Amino acid sequence: MYDSPKFLSSGDSCLVVEFSDDIDMAANIRLQNLKRVLAGKKIRGAREFVPTYRSLSIHHDPTKLSRQTLEKIIKEALENSDGGEEPDKRTVYLPVAYGGEYGPDMDNVSAHTGLSESEIIKRHTSREYYCYMLGFTPGFGYLGGMDETLETPRLKTPRILIPAGSVGIAGKQTGAYSIDGPGGWQLIGRTPMPLFDPDCGEKPTLIDPGDWVVFRSVTAGEYDAIKKDAEMRRNSALEKRRAG
Repeated sequence: MYDSPKFLSSGDSCLVVEFSDDIDMAANIRLQNLKRVLAGKKIRGAREFVPTYRSLSIHHDPTKLSRQTLEKIIKEALENSDGGEEPDKRTVYLPVAYGGEYGPDMDNVSAHTGLSESEIIKRHTSREYYCYMLGFTPGFGYLGGMDETLETPRLKTPRILIPAGSVGIAGKQTGAYSIDGPGGWQLIGRTPMPLFDPDCGEKPTLIDPGDWVVFRSVTAGEYDAIKKDAEMRRNSALEKRRAG
């Protein structure tokens, strides 16, 4: 992590504030804190704050907010923010049905790690995972902190279509696919919780950068019940918004 963040230009309407040249949780916490401070200021001309593993991209309207003014605001925010102190912790609990039709690559992970399916589930559910950033697809959180014994390489040939909610492992990372789409991670389970819903008002994503995620093992019957309940809640919320 750098002693002082670097300011990098990304065109005339985006300024990147880089905190490290490597994946570093302390650096990520610092950039998440900066994002919260800047978002709370409601800066005229600032369009969007996009966190990554090690930097914060600030998209702005150069006709309303000059680069010089923006850098000054950022430097003041860095001086007045809480630095590397983690903010109030938000934990998201994700129920997951592991193995079988939900986790078609469980055998691959077992063969690579030498662990039984039950031990893989035990170790995967025993950690709290930190969400560094969203990417790849809307609502897909890159989660760090996985037990190193579960590390498994990506599939040699990615799948064309993976069901939304699928939970996978890729190298030292784990995560859940937010929408149906292609992917090459080793699938070990699936969550019934909707991770991305564009019709869900102001917060379409279940997991946000800076959140902590805990996976909990559930049976197939519990999976179906949770999925049905989530769909009923979504439909009810949509009907209320339409009526209002």
